[in-house]
Amino acid sequence: MARHIRLNAFDMNCVGHIQHGLWTHPRDRSDEYNTLGYWQHLARTAERGLFDGIFLADILGVYDVYRGSADAAIRNAVQIPLNDPTLLVPAMAAVTQHLGFGVTANLTYEPPYLFARRMSTLDHLTGGRVGWNIVTGYLDSAARGLGLTVQPAHDSRYDVGDEYMEVVYKLWEGSWEADAVLRDRAARVFARPEKLHRIVHQGRHFTLDAVHLSEPSPQRTPVLYQAGSSTRGRIFAARHAECVFVSGQTRANTRGLVTDLRERAAGFGRDPAGITIFAGATVVVAPTGAEARDLLEEYRSYASVEGALAHFSSSTGVDFSRYDLDEPIQYRPTDANVSALEAITTRSAEPWTLRRLIDQMVLGSRTRPIVGSPVEVADELQAWVAETGVDGFNLSRTVTPESLEAFVDLVVPELQNRGVFKTEYAPGTLREKLQGPGRAHLPAEHVGASFRKV
Repeated sequence: MARHIRLNAFDMNCVGHIQHGLWTHPRDRSDEYNTLGYWQHLARTAERGLFDGIFLADILGVYDVYRGSADAAIRNAVQIPLNDPTLLVPAMAAVTQHLGFGVTANLTYEPPYLFARRMSTLDHLTGGRVGWNIVTGYLDSAARGLGLTVQPAHDSRYDVGDEYMEVVYKLWEGSWEADAVLRDRAARVFARPEKLHRIVHQGRHFTLDAVHLSEPSPQRTPVLYQAGSSTRGRIFAARHAECVFVSGQTRANTRGLVTDLRERAAGFGRDPAGITIFAGATVVVAPTGAEARDLLEEYRSYASVEGALAHFSSSTGVDFSRYDLDEPIQYRPTDANVSALEAITTRSAEPWTLRRLIDQMVLGSRTRPIVGSPVEVADELQAWVAETGVDGFNLSRTVTPESLEAFVDLVVPELQNRGVFKTEYAPGTLREKLQGPGRAHLPAEHVGASFRKV
């Protein structure tokens, strides 16, 4: 029996997410991002398509590396304006029953004590359907907004991250015992004080002496996502992440990332198959291949190369306006998104140039879309799974909401007919839906489980 493909709708609480310029398309509704109805429609559509979840990206700061200014990003709505993703989750959970929510939150700039409560609250309100995409940031503009001159160095952010994880594991797993809460009205005892434990942590980066403010939520620790593909990022992911988002550009590169992640996870004593790996993908689908290619050209006429370059420059820490069209792009250490720069330099068999980058920016991003009929799209998705070992895809939007609606209406039935996509949701929490029944909490071999109180 073929394994089922996993799917997330990949989005962000903003106008322009990945495919830049498409907000100008007359059918696009992304400028309604600041309304509840927009997000509730997205959630209902994703649940109708039996998606595993909505993966909400986030950044702090603005994209101001390209030409030394944020002007290009602001003109093109390149992830600005941008609202808080966590506040969307209860509104979308209220109109769905099964859909999961992976929320990006930056551990570099928020104390773990406060953040742990926020995630526990979301896990309670969603009935155990929340996940956390762990990021450490990559923008100097974010650091300046939070009172620093520059952001911490790339690898040192992950060193801080390891200690941050230790603190939140202690709070989520070790502060409240499973039978601490009684809710005994007659005895007038809500919770037993002897079943709560102070978390005392005296580390290099964090100091804490407190009990966790929230009672145990359905999952205790939210499902842990991570999207760093740099060498240090993969070490962090192999230790902590249950779901990993990779973007290797080619199947060969992606396969290498998947193999490395699973081997590293085994080195930490984890089941490599227990990590769910998602590749980024963009799909343009229509009833026939010819119609899909026509739709691509229609979309392409609204795409913004300037917006794409503004985004990618800040992502990598490289101002691509300084390159001639045919000058090879060289790797140089930065404190931005190292994996994105490695993908077009050290991990690429052929040298990349600005001309090649622009040629890739078909829809205002550097990822070439999968284009075709439902059969053609399903063939391509299955080929990626077979050749790379990924478990599924984070599908970024193009023109919204029609791109998600088209995928749900056209591709999902084709995948179901092939027996490679579910026909109903499994019961339980998000972790149980991903890992199996009875697995609401972190598995015993996960580092976070070592902090659990019985």
